[in-house]
Amino acid sequence: MGPLPRTLELFYDVLSPYSWLCFEVLCRYQKIWNIKLQLQPTLIAGIMKDSGNKPPGLLPRKGQYLKSELSLLKQHFQVPLKFPKDFFSVIIEKGSVSAMRFLTAVKMENPEMLEKVSRELWMRVWSRDQDISEPQSILAAAEKAGLSAEQAQGLMEMISTAEVKKKLKEVTEVACKYGVGKEHVERNSEPLCYRSREGALHHGTSFQTFVWPLDCLSPWPMWMAKLTCYLALTEWSCWHTCWERSGWALCLRP
Repeated sequence: MGPLPRTLELFYDVLSPYSWLCFEVLCRYQKIWNIKLQLQPTLIAGIMKDSGNKPPGLLPRKGQYLKSELSLLKQHFQVPLKFPKDFFSVIIEKGSVSAMRFLTAVKMENPEMLEKVSRELWMRVWSRDQDISEPQSILAAAEKAGLSAEQAQGLMEMISTAEVKKKLKEVTEVACKYGVGKEHVERNSEPLCYRSREGALHHGTSFQTFVWPLDCLSPWPMWMAKLTCYLALTEWSCWHTCWERSGWALCLRP
């Protein structure tokens, strides 16, 4: 019998294309890498506020690089990603509060559908250039993902409840605590700077909790994007290639 799978938490928002790429890679290879993936819907607006970061639409050079980088990454990971025509309106003005509250409700009531509904919302905003802010848009995504109209409507009614709002806020605060959007990793609560973004963690290093938060809005050379982030844990007999650049936090627990 092999080692038991480790639990890996992915904090994500469907407004982030890098989160989508990370999501697909982890879903694709979780059995091969022997991990138990836990999806954590998170609000990117809260991450931005906590980290002091700015969306690429407000920083022209980052926005320009974002387009060229994503065009290469979508080919590398075979994800049908397409840049929205009106980036500012979709990402900055409309945001994702309703969509992420809906995913929070899905996780609470129908967790087995979270992966499919999350993927469909990403497909709408980052592949088909469709809305994800209006109730009818979110319901369409939910039904396309496999939820019944009755189930989807019931979940939609939950997004205005205090319980769902509180849960999304709590998860976002946890992500902020891990340092999402800030340049450091944690090793047993000790912050480590990762200026090179090369995942240069020494072979054999033991981690009880490993967090790898990356700034999804900070452009860096494409060849670096193809370097891998390794998850090295005490009970693992070898390195496990996990992800190249997520923009969010990957938290692996013992």
